Amino acid sequence: MNCHEGTAMTIVSRIEVFLEMIKFSHTIFALPFALTGALLAAQGLPSWQQIFWIVMAMVGARTAAMGLNRVIDAEIDGENPRTKSRAIPAGLLGKGTVVLFIVLAILLMLYAAARLNPLCLKLAPVALFFLVLYSYCKRFTALAHLVLGLCLGAAPVGAWIAIRGTVDLPAVLLGLAVLFWVAGFDILYALQDLEFDRARGLHSIPVRLGVNGSLWTARLFSLVMVVLLATLCSLLPVGGFFLAGIVAATGLLCYEHWLLRDGDLARLDMAFFTMNGYISIIIFVATLVDVLTGKGVA
Repeated sequence: MNCHEGTAMTIVSRIEVFLEMIKFSHTIFALPFALTGALLAAQGLPSWQQIFWIVMAMVGARTAAMGLNRVIDAEIDGENPRTKSRAIPAGLLGKGTVVLFIVLAILLMLYAAARLNPLCLKLAPVALFFLVLYSYCKRFTALAHLVLGLCLGAAPVGAWIAIRGTVDLPAVLLGLAVLFWVAGFDILYALQDLEFDRARGLHSIPVRLGVNGSLWTARLFSLVMVVLLATLCSLLPVGGFFLAGIVAATGLLCYEHWLLRDGDLARLDMAFFTMNGYISIIIFVATLVDVLTGKGVA
């Protein structure tokens, strides 16, 4: 292997470590909802160009957000037994390398927003502000889960704006549905760090309310999500498939909370990753089928 091949392998390996560090595969949580927002806004199929740039904006925003979180929280991650093996505290990546990836991701997000429409580009700095804010929230407020929900809830709203160039009530309701969905499962995820966060003086719903209070708060947030999604049925010309998707998602949410009913975190991976990944995909597929069959078009 010559030096050029070695350099190339180093770059590729660093990219692989970075993608693993930011859990790139978890983009599946918010991306389907962004595409759902685009379908509902178009009341049909958006153009392939619109879909492409929405996906690019989404990927850029989430990559930047996760990269920022890992850089800002590097010291805390290094002290937490659950996260000390992450790339920065483990010495697999330097902060400078991660910052470079973040800058590239932000540039991708801004360029994609510019290719969509002027309002998307104007609102992009607002989105970036909240992406940075989230990583600091747990230092001073237990509402960090809601701020994270706001960041991901912006995805379907942004996709709606990308298609229509306006902010409308259905987009806001869909964004709020994602906000409460994300905040709910983030509360469950934060239960893993309850004792560490207490000892470190960090803020979260689990720290504030304990295990039982957190479980009930997460359940309430899931209920709010379902109500908001159901409200869309009276505001948009959606069909039976969309409604069936809401019913299926509700069943999965109930199963998720049943898995964690006694606070047993051994089943957290299944409840957090598997169930929530299915929920976003189900809503998207149901919306897509409505569109393709003409059931959801006025």
